[in-house]
Amino acid sequence: MNRRQLSLASLTATWVAGRALMLWLLAHDTAPVLGRGAVAREVWRLYFHWYSVLSHGSFPAHDTLWQYPPGAGAVLLAPALLPGLTYFQAFVALTLAADALIAVALARAGTRPGRSLLGAALWTGGLPLLLHIPLARYDVEVTALAVVSLLTLSRSTRACGAFAALGALVKVWPALVLLGTPRGRLTRSSWTWAAVTGAACFALFAALFNNPLAFLRQQGNRGVQIESLGGTALSLARHAGWPGRVRYRYGAMEFTGPYVSAVAHASLALTVVAFALLLLWRVRARRWSEATPFDAALCAVLLFTVTSRVISPQYMVWLLGLAAVCLTSRHTTQRPVAVLVLAATAVSAVVYPTMYAEVVRCTWPGSLLMLLRNGLLASAAVLSYTRLRRSTRPTPAQTAPPVTEPRSDTGLLPHRALSAP
Repeated sequence: MNRRQLSLASLTATWVAGRALMLWLLAHDTAPVLGRGAVAREVWRLYFHWYSVLSHGSFPAHDTLWQYPPGAGAVLLAPALLPGLTYFQAFVALTLAADALIAVALARAGTRPGRSLLGAALWTGGLPLLLHIPLARYDVEVTALAVVSLLTLSRSTRACGAFAALGALVKVWPALVLLGTPRGRLTRSSWTWAAVTGAACFALFAALFNNPLAFLRQQGNRGVQIESLGGTALSLARHAGWPGRVRYRYGAMEFTGPYVSAVAHASLALTVVAFALLLLWRVRARRWSEATPFDAALCAVLLFTVTSRVISPQYMVWLLGLAAVCLTSRHTTQRPVAVLVLAATAVSAVVYPTMYAEVVRCTWPGSLLMLLRNGLLASAAVLSYTRLRRSTRPTPAQTAPPVTEPRSDTGLLPHRALSAP
């Protein structure tokens, strides 16, 4: 057995052991340290309720918890494809299948010449750090679409754009994975196919279901979740005498009281600033390597996550997947960022479900835990943007090589570094 085969065998064994542990934790979800059943309850109660509504041809328009694009309906209906299982069992089985797909895609990408299996190792060993949460949310499925989109860029811009659009129809953020596509035909082709796929699928949902845009109304009413960056500031303010309280609203524990609205608006303003910074990078970037699209995707999602009014623990699944894609390339600039993401993931599992009661009550342990987790994420976002910008700006002593454009029918990306005028 050669070295590569041994590495793949080790990854396979680690994946099996890690997922077996996650399934065991899910089976013992009612233990106090695991959240007293709150994690699994979202599937068999909330998701199954939405499944019943969707089965009758309508999105749950009057449910304040429905805050997802229409593509989420397809994911929630998918367990019907396994009629021999209960809804909960089928949902978990499909999530494990998506998890395995990501691991296989990363391993396959990592075995190509000049690539690395570090990405597959990060995903395989990193996901169990979130305990059983990934198995009871559909973020793994969304991440699979984003990961496949990025990994197909070098072979087919059409597939890259189509998978990104499918992911965006489920949870919006996968649209950001197209931010770093090299200029020219690669960008035009992938963005065009994303627009066409997205429009066609949305039209299909609009034809089959009522109220496909109902989620927009609920998203606009969300406040400041206790696990967000703004929520951390408010949690610390409680210890300085701020009179605000924590209430359950729109499917999350949110702060209410004086200045909460100002913090929410500040978060939105920071999101706008993050978007402006990403546009500025895109305009000024002059050098692309094979890793630049991967690095840009991780950076963009990090910035939008950190500035969001909501940072649920399952958001770490997205960042783990994108960090893993970055590590498949030996040219990535995001290795230290991936370490920070991995550390933040481990802290997230302590925050929820292990010590969530402390976070809700804004005790010193809960507040400091959130400060640590969000501090790691904020540091990762700043470091990611800095390293991405430095890696793509022109150097005075460098003579840029000519751009080698791919054929528009395949969208093949040359393996050497690309340069844009």
